[in-house]
Amino acid sequence: MKDQKKIRLGLIGVGNWALFAHVRVLRLLPEYEIVAIYSQRKEAAMAAATEYGIPHVAESLDALVTDPLVDQVLVLTTSQQHEEGIRAAITAGKDVYCEWPLTPTAAKSAELATLADAAGVKTQIGLQRQFAPAFRYVHDLVAQGYVGKVRSARMHVSVNMFGEIRANAVRWSLPIENFMSVVAIFGGHFFPVLFSVVGKPSSFSALTANQFPEVTIKETGEKIQTTSPDELLMHGTLADGGLFSIHIEGGKLSGSGVQIDITGDAGDLKITNTSAFGGVDEDFIVTGAKGDSRPLENLPIPAEYEWFPRAGLQTGVAELGDLYVALSRDLASGTQAVPTFHDAVWQQQLFEQIQDSSETGKPSTCDFARCCLQSGDNTGTHLHVSRKAICRPKQQLHVSTSMESPMSFVSRPWMFLIPSVTRFWCETPSSVSIL
Repeated sequence: MKDQKKIRLGLIGVGNWALFAHVRVLRLLPEYEIVAIYSQRKEAAMAAATEYGIPHVAESLDALVTDPLVDQVLVLTTSQQHEEGIRAAITAGKDVYCEWPLTPTAAKSAELATLADAAGVKTQIGLQRQFAPAFRYVHDLVAQGYVGKVRSARMHVSVNMFGEIRANAVRWSLPIENFMSVVAIFGGHFFPVLFSVVGKPSSFSALTANQFPEVTIKETGEKIQTTSPDELLMHGTLADGGLFSIHIEGGKLSGSGVQIDITGDAGDLKITNTSAFGGVDEDFIVTGAKGDSRPLENLPIPAEYEWFPRAGLQTGVAELGDLYVALSRDLASGTQAVPTFHDAVWQQQLFEQIQDSSETGKPSTCDFARCCLQSGDNTGTHLHVSRKAICRPKQQLHVSTSMESPMSFVSRPWMFLIPSVTRFWCETPSSVSIL
């Protein structure tokens, strides 16, 4: 791979985002070459190949992933179709990139992450927003002490889409089983932005709501019932004791966009954008101030953060180019900056914890920074590092570690593995079993 001049890609899927975003940015990056494309709709694959100069249209999924000219497979289909393409790529021993979300459920995503590990292939998940120049710059500013110790962080993301009337192109957001609501999609892309800067949560409470239970498809007038959430409120604590809050809302009529505020004991930062997706020339604006009672001033993003030519591209598309630059650097250096399938699993498990917190009204305070959310817990029983236990679903679960104060959260019907734990206990001792 290192001796090749280009990373040779095989694309699975010819949908709008695949062609409008991925193919456009990849053609601008000399590190990459799209050598093959496959779709169940062969005519669409042939049309895309002709329009974008892709030399080969694969006759089948197996033919694409086993093509010796393909170094890496890009799975760009819908979330329900991801698993088929991922399994095929892993079986063929090919590194694989997949769009967010990885699959509709955390359990299935975890299964694929484990399968990829066993096969020794590299994985990447398409969470590109944290690679935008503004967010990489803010990450470094915070790491270098611009705001001092982070006291609080607040993120508000709102979009005009996903309201009571929706385009047919986004009807995929309606079935809750798709895991593609505005909360899952925009939350999925912006959670890494915030948490990569200020650290992961150690506790939170959350509330989700469906405020548009009946949605009308604009083009046809069709009315569809849905229970997918279109609003999220979340607040909690960070690992270092700071506080955070997140508000995500779909169907905002006017004034939508992104605002992130980071408050420290030495300064403040604000990041804004007038569009959550980001139109042409709608890059994020960074302002900040150090010291007391100082006005926020514009902080121009230094030139070294500009990895990708952005002229003429929507910022949401250009950020995908930033991710591909990071990916090529990962492959050249053997490092891993681009999020993996395991990062996708962590995030989907976080969303499932959010749903639990929302349903029960109880705070979820698992230490996500140090937990692999796969199991439950135990009453007063001392456990060794990496021991496993199962607690009855929905019971209040308490965790005591050697490094921090006790934590509690509502158990799901999974098995959890939590490193460095000295003690687990549930509300009902008889509900616990040790593995």
